[in-house]
Amino acid sequence: MAKGQLFEYAVLFHPKPTKDPAGNDTTPKSEIIVEPTRILAENEKEVSIKASRAIPEKFDDKMELVEILVRPF
Repeated sequence: MAKGQLFEYAVLFHPKPTKDPAGNDTTPKSEIIVEPTRILAENEKEVSIKASRAIPEKFDDKMELVEILVRPF
């Protein structure tokens, strides 16, 4: 059995820039949609898969704006 390694992951949502009524570009702030989470896993690929499963359903149609961050220890 392989030893697990400690990783931490978080998932961010980066909204697209929009225009306000005056025609000015406004960029909403990015938000954390999955809080930083520690996990034991064999590799970063396994962590990425588990992180993607933690993304709320309301972001299913906006996946191109979602970023998964993985950090090994």
